[in-house]
Amino acid sequence: MTYCVGMQLNAGLIFMSDTRTNAGVDNISIFRKMYSWEVPGERVITIMSAGNLATTQSVISQLEERDKRPQERRPSLLRAPTMFQVVNIIGETLRETIRSGALSGASAESQFGATFIVGGQIKGMPPRLFLIYPEGNFIESTADTPFFQSGETKYGRPILVRAYEPDMSFADAAKLLMVSFDSTLKANLSVGLPFDMQIVPVDECRIGYSTRIQSDDPYFSEISKSWGNALKQAFRSLPPYDLPL
Repeated sequence: MTYCVGMQLNAGLIFMSDTRTNAGVDNISIFRKMYSWEVPGERVITIMSAGNLATTQSVISQLEERDKRPQERRPSLLRAPTMFQVVNIIGETLRETIRSGALSGASAESQFGATFIVGGQIKGMPPRLFLIYPEGNFIESTADTPFFQSGETKYGRPILVRAYEPDMSFADAAKLLMVSFDSTLKANLSVGLPFDMQIVPVDECRIGYSTRIQSDDPYFSEISKSWGNALKQAFRSLPPYDLPL
């Protein structure tokens, strides 16, 4: 499984994804799930994948191949004029890949299912964030839904819902995502370190910051420990329940 979050702030976009894939407790591997296309100052596009690994890798490979051949007339991420068309290209590629996989073997298309979180900015337009479903259709983030999750979403969602603010800094947003990922990590073995994080500042059309958080990262370890202690302290501070025994 996996866990990915894309979040829209007044300051821009921030993304985080884990890297664990598994086909049972004795077959766990690390694969990158965050991919980027960048023409600094003109456009930046980030994709995070969840679902069937063969499907997601096939989609990403097809998108990369199109951009390596600018003479082709097939639509590509680096030539699409808007983020809406970028997402249309990804959605259509996903539909074709799932349809092809289903016809070549398994009877259930759900076995090849995948979802993508896509965000970025093209010069002269605002940053945009989308969630693409396995069917290839998609929704866009709004003020009411400013972040998208994919994969194991339920464990890390409560902290995002309670603490997110659109005007928070990238530093606070990164801290919030680390708490969300730590909560998911503690509750589900199918999500694991290392985590990839990327920041896209508004109106710069470039990757402003990118890092991989390893299992021995001192800041993440401190966040995990401090968050656990804070929860225990908050629990102890709650008024006692008057149990009539």
